[in-house]
Amino acid sequence: MARTAGADAADAVAVRGDSLSIAWRHGALEHVERSEGEDIGLRVLIGQSQAGASSADRSPAALQALVERVVAMAKVAPKDPTAGLADPEQLAKDWPDLDLFDASEPSVEALREQAKAAEDAMLSVKGVSANSEGAEASWGRSALAVVASNGFAAQYQRTGSSLTAVALAGEGTAMERQYDAHRAVHRTDLEPADLIGRRAGERAVKALGARKPKSQAVPIVFDRRIASGMLMTLSSAINGQAIARGTSFLKDAMGKAVFAPGVRVIDDPRRSRGLASAPFDGEGLPAERLTLIEDGVLQCWLLNLATARQLELQSNGRGTRSVGASPGVGSTNLYMEAGAVTPEAMIGEIQNGLFVTQLIGQGVNIVTGTYSRGCTGFWIENGEIAYPVSEITIAGNLRDMFRNLQPASDLEFRGGINAPTLRIDGMTVAGG
Repeated sequence: MARTAGADAADAVAVRGDSLSIAWRHGALEHVERSEGEDIGLRVLIGQSQAGASSADRSPAALQALVERVVAMAKVAPKDPTAGLADPEQLAKDWPDLDLFDASEPSVEALREQAKAAEDAMLSVKGVSANSEGAEASWGRSALAVVASNGFAAQYQRTGSSLTAVALAGEGTAMERQYDAHRAVHRTDLEPADLIGRRAGERAVKALGARKPKSQAVPIVFDRRIASGMLMTLSSAINGQAIARGTSFLKDAMGKAVFAPGVRVIDDPRRSRGLASAPFDGEGLPAERLTLIEDGVLQCWLLNLATARQLELQSNGRGTRSVGASPGVGSTNLYMEAGAVTPEAMIGEIQNGLFVTQLIGQGVNIVTGTYSRGCTGFWIENGEIAYPVSEITIAGNLRDMFRNLQPASDLEFRGGINAPTLRIDGMTVAGG
């Protein structure tokens, strides 16, 4: 329809999603939520100008109106020399089965029992408050289809299940809040509900009696649960859009040592049952495994077609897509390979330092590389966890932090971005 209306090229994206969630708190059902939705998006290119819009109405009349609206927008849009679909020879032709779809849909009762079991286990931990925030079990199913005038036409489905428990411990102003959670593509891969609940409770109790250490520069160890944040920062810093705009502290780092020798970072969209896996990217290009950091050296940016054209490179299949918008750029299953030292041995080498278990606030500047975050955790003395700490800030510069980063041996794949426990020397702790 868009081609008939005067478009030189066009692509359309259709998405469908269903989700169900159950919250259980204080021994009772707190809420049940279900949502279902469908949207279709159209992007039109006329010469070097492009425009896009979306609609939740798929009736013939609504689609005709969508086409007319987007074509009219493209005719007056400014020229963009980087806009354009992939050449046919660039398109993905085949891909492996990534096992991203679990055909079983849980009942409300099954999710309720899962959330109840998690809260029961959490409240069984001595010291956990009866006023804890409970547990939530959820399930979702989505589908994505991409069709383009360059000949690409494909779709895939995915599912996801999750369970979260949030515990409170202590009283009054001395209360501590901690959580545990797990996500998986297939429900059978989720950890037992009682394990998740119990860990949340134990973490809250261990955090009681927190102190505020003196301000000083010490080695800092990031718990595996939050270590993925370093990779999220890396992903933003090597995103082709930031590089093309010159708004990344790593804009001149290609081919240079960014991390310590031995550090390796991979982005793998073809991981079976991966939470961020995809058979093709949002522009129909092959989604293949990339080594981003090899032996500490930066190997490539994350690129879609537009950013690759801006940088006079080739897209590496990291285009993302949402309805009604031009393609973006993003990572898939991003992870840092494990090191050789166990977390226990890593902590055991530290005479005086900080073990961070929770980060607070947003204080990362991708342009300058400055890093400052509030946090809670535990103080390390003579190679052992000594006491909990809170109301502190950690700070540093990402260039120095990356170069001084050491990964532990405990990598687990629990999300779309994964890292082992990390040690970073030379950071500053601002406390009392």
